[in-house]
Amino acid sequence: MGESPAKNHYAQLNQGEENEMDIFGYKTQSCRKALCITGYILSCGALWLLFHWKPEWNVWLNCIRCSLEEADIVLLRTTDEFRIYSRETVTWISASAFIKSGSEYPATAEEDSIFNKAIMKPSFQVKTIQVQKIRYIWNICAKQFQKVGVLEDHHTCSAIHAKFGSGLTCDEQNIRRVICGPNTIDVPVIPIWKLLIKEVLNPFYVFQLFSVCLWFAEDYMEYATAIIIMSLLSVFLTVYDLRQQSIKLHSLVESHNNVTVTVCRNKEDLQELESHHLVPGDMLVLKQGKTLLPCDAILISGQCIVNESMLTGESIPVTKTHLPQADNFKPWRTYCAEDYKKHVLFCGTEVIQTKADDRGVVKAVVLRTGFNTAKGDLVRSILYPKPMNFKLYRDALRFLMCLIAFAAIGMIYTICVFALNGEEAGEVVKKALDVITIAVPPALPAALTTGIIYTQQRLKKKGIFCISPQRINMCGQLNLICFDKTGTLTEDGLDLWGLLPSERNCFQDIHSFPEDRNLPWGPVFRAMAVCHSLIVWEGKIQGDPLDVKMFETTNWVIDDSNGYQTEGSTHATVVRPGPKATIAPVEGVTILHQFPFSSSLQRMSVIAQEIGGDQQVFTKGAPEIVAMLCRAETVPSNFESKLLLYTAQGFRVIGLAWKSLQTGKLPTALSREEVESDLTFLGLLIMENRLKKETKPVLEELSAACIRSVMATGDNIQTAITVAKNAGMISPAHRVILVEANKVPGSVSASITWKPLEENQTEDCRNLVSIKHKKQTERRINLALGHGQYHFAMSGKSYQIVAQHFRHLLPKLLLNGTVFARMSPGQKSSLVEEFQKLDYFVGMCGDGANDCGALKVAHAGISLSEQEASVASPFTSRIPSIACVPELIREGRAALVTSFCMFKYMALYSTIQYLGVLLLYWQLNSFGNYQFLFQDLAITTVIGMTMSFTGAYPKLVPYRPPSQLISPPLLLSVVLNILFSLSMQIFGFVVVQEQPWYSKTDLHRGCLSMKNHMENSSYSLGLHGVRDGAHEQTDNGYRSYENTTVWLLSTINCLIVALVFSKGKPFRQAIYTNYVFILVLIGQLGICLFLMFADIDDLYSKMDLVCTPTTWRISMVVMLAVTLAVSFLVEEAVIENRPLWLLLKKTFRYHSKSHYKRLQHVLEQDSDWPPLNDTLFSDSVTITVEGSVGGHSNPTFDSSEDSL
Repeated sequence: MGESPAKNHYAQLNQGEENEMDIFGYKTQSCRKALCITGYILSCGALWLLFHWKPEWNVWLNCIRCSLEEADIVLLRTTDEFRIYSRETVTWISASAFIKSGSEYPATAEEDSIFNKAIMKPSFQVKTIQVQKIRYIWNICAKQFQKVGVLEDHHTCSAIHAKFGSGLTCDEQNIRRVICGPNTIDVPVIPIWKLLIKEVLNPFYVFQLFSVCLWFAEDYMEYATAIIIMSLLSVFLTVYDLRQQSIKLHSLVESHNNVTVTVCRNKEDLQELESHHLVPGDMLVLKQGKTLLPCDAILISGQCIVNESMLTGESIPVTKTHLPQADNFKPWRTYCAEDYKKHVLFCGTEVIQTKADDRGVVKAVVLRTGFNTAKGDLVRSILYPKPMNFKLYRDALRFLMCLIAFAAIGMIYTICVFALNGEEAGEVVKKALDVITIAVPPALPAALTTGIIYTQQRLKKKGIFCISPQRINMCGQLNLICFDKTGTLTEDGLDLWGLLPSERNCFQDIHSFPEDRNLPWGPVFRAMAVCHSLIVWEGKIQGDPLDVKMFETTNWVIDDSNGYQTEGSTHATVVRPGPKATIAPVEGVTILHQFPFSSSLQRMSVIAQEIGGDQQVFTKGAPEIVAMLCRAETVPSNFESKLLLYTAQGFRVIGLAWKSLQTGKLPTALSREEVESDLTFLGLLIMENRLKKETKPVLEELSAACIRSVMATGDNIQTAITVAKNAGMISPAHRVILVEANKVPGSVSASITWKPLEENQTEDCRNLVSIKHKKQTERRINLALGHGQYHFAMSGKSYQIVAQHFRHLLPKLLLNGTVFARMSPGQKSSLVEEFQKLDYFVGMCGDGANDCGALKVAHAGISLSEQEASVASPFTSRIPSIACVPELIREGRAALVTSFCMFKYMALYSTIQYLGVLLLYWQLNSFGNYQFLFQDLAITTVIGMTMSFTGAYPKLVPYRPPSQLISPPLLLSVVLNILFSLSMQIFGFVVVQEQPWYSKTDLHRGCLSMKNHMENSSYSLGLHGVRDGAHEQTDNGYRSYENTTVWLLSTINCLIVALVFSKGKPFRQAIYTNYVFILVLIGQLGICLFLMFADIDDLYSKMDLVCTPTTWRISMVVMLAVTLAVSFLVEEAVIENRPLWLLLKKTFRYHSKSHYKRLQHVLEQDSDWPPLNDTLFSDSVTITVEGSVGGHSNPTFDSSEDSL
């Protein structure tokens, strides 16, 4: 084979996509497989378990490398920072049953189809793999695995109409069906036994099983049984939760898997079939009435009104138009650019109305099936979530490794001590293994999970639901929040504030709403009555809130009496004057054709006709764009200053235009370019979008807590800046600098300009500003810049150009970037990712599917919508208010601190017990079973369950809790407390041996020395005899003065560290508010003191304790009191002393490793930053950032949010 295997051994799957993976080819070798099976048997399944956890080791040991073409096993590795491996088996599909005998290739519509390139001759088999529910087939020509279940991207618009316009033949459909698989989003409800096995094979439970087996071998039945019960309870709760999620997800997609559809067969009649038989290329016929779409499809004739709320979260009907029959060589998606979604019907959405054109029925070509669809993509993002990279979880593993290393030292010590004293080998092994279960607490994961569950319940009570509990701790580290504007910071609804009409290139007096009289009949009135995409659905006018408000102002109505035309006729919307409308000289206006709103074009247009009159065009959109489409002589000279006047006050401004249409063509035959040209400017529609009442207080609270707030919106930049100022995101004393980036015409380079907002005024305004005021302004700007009190604002277009041409400037701009306007969904996702690259912990709060991608990639995505689209968001707030953001941060901080407390406590508890046992091992002694049981169950388990009850502190302080376990304060706290505990135990262990009443053999001498021998000698001797007898019967070798001293000291020491480590302010409420925990500690301390001072024979015998003089018991209490005082003092005066640690950082010149902090420090020293009123040009070389700037976005969404 030469170099072929090595050369073709590796490839990339889904290159450039979010789920990109490396793929490696391997071939199973029989001798290696036989050796591994032998290993499984000899290791009693341990090797198999290791391979289950590490699938790459399984492949490397069982298989040999080969080319992907020869492979029967493939190893997949994610290309992200986690590099997670998975293993898939190559399978073969036979297509021979559907291929006519003697034919060279299958009867498919195109010779260059992937289906022809994948079928091997003469066996007619196809090589496939299935990765995360997506099927890939081997392309023989390209020698790579390619995705199937999608229509190839290379088709042009005309090719789609020509090749698929008549439908597939039965043979073509059958071949595609067997290769692509069924068109279902199959999420079966996972059987309970499978969930149980998967959960039980978790390394944590395997370690617990090992511990339990060891404890049973040592007759430590009670705690082993308790751990089994706790583990089973934990497993059953987890399995129940997973089962419920599985059922919920199954019901979410089940309805789309069994839909009856009508398809058009080539050279045959229409045919009805089950939707799971659909394949890419099939021709769907959409009939009248509501239809649930079982696949993604391209509309090729007619028009549809679709309800996409199930995917976008916005219950606004969307108009879909057919794919143009453009005769060019560009692939259809490239030709349609960002507007391609306007022609695509997405799986899971509902067609609520169809409008046939002059070609008859409404038709659509199947584009994607199964998990390749928009709905399938959403479901896969839930089934295969992106893993999190959080320092706490990485440090937790290191922490456990340290404990294991600690245990290994103890094992060596144990083996040496017992072996040198001639103990049996079996006993030595048991004692040595026991050290591991003491040093590594099996209850640690359960205790940590308990804290997260309690936090989840507290959040649920506050109306915040969490589908990703492990992200709760991350919320405690958030230091930057991105907010959407409309519906998040501002109210959802819009109020029509006024209309600024224009006549003969001059603005007229403003017409205010609703106080003024009704608008007079004219082009402006007609534009407001017809330039929209509203429909009547379920008796109500439905559509974009802006359109609804504008149309309602006219007091006209939509006449839906002719809503359902016979097939073959054109369905047109008619609007007529309502009962309260101004008298109009027409019976009504018919909307003949729509060019729907496009986020890339930032406008929409309609062709309308007065009943019995001429055809007219009406356009509305972003004022700057509409003005460019109008004849220059119709646009007022003060257009820019008027626009700035209203946008600077935070209004949403819409431009209106029209023209009379003189053409012999049918409206459907006209191109958008023909329609939207030589328009007459009509004026500006001014709409008010009010701030929510809670917006300003919440942003002020975040600012006071040193948490940055950033706005990412689709609205006009001036409006966004004004809203940011009104909301308190930008302080009145701070300056705003507009960053504008443009591509240089006729060149591949670009330019970037920095302008202070004051410099962005119009000429008229500038003339009014005195020279003195200008100097004051400049002085204020320079002063603000000197203190870093400035904010950058930029548009989505500028952001894209900066990312491509000025990549080195992007981090600097993001450091003070506050307003990002006209941002597309992909750009919002990219913005979040860029902030994350600067080491910010980013939260995203939004309410629509245009934020879906950003919600998904953020460290904590908070959706204010409860629609299915937000199902991929980790957090969902029932109350559509940003008040949930500080609430989530508070709870996150409390949960994070609780996790640290729990780690510290568990580390100290296991170390205290570990040190006590090793001390007693020196005398070949140990704790008794009931002593272990009391410490493990009655003390630690109860503390672990109640310590997390402490709630979050109500105020957000201006700093965050530490994000890592391996931090100096935390390590110092653990180490010092270990030393205090070790000192106390050694002191007690040594000093007890120096006492005059101490004896290794006479375990009752301590108590007898206290008694009056003269008065009670006979009774005492009798008692001594009884006790000796009892001792002979019940002593199991554990009882000694050292055992009693060390056990009592270590047990109460566990309570001391629980109290000391239970932090309150500034992240959690004071410890006394956790009544349950306080009562538990008091109860446990009472029991411990009772055991210390009570001299009850049966109890002491059961607990392996011996009686000591009262003076020694008091001495132990003093030792414990000193330990408590020292531990508490050190924790408060050193560990929790924030000013001390800041001073140490300053003294040792410690600088934060966070990228944004380092950059901040550099820019503070740079007197030339930011370069005001300066223009910079890029080099001719550009950076391709398709992947990074694109981000992840909901495939159904086309950003219409605020884009006007």
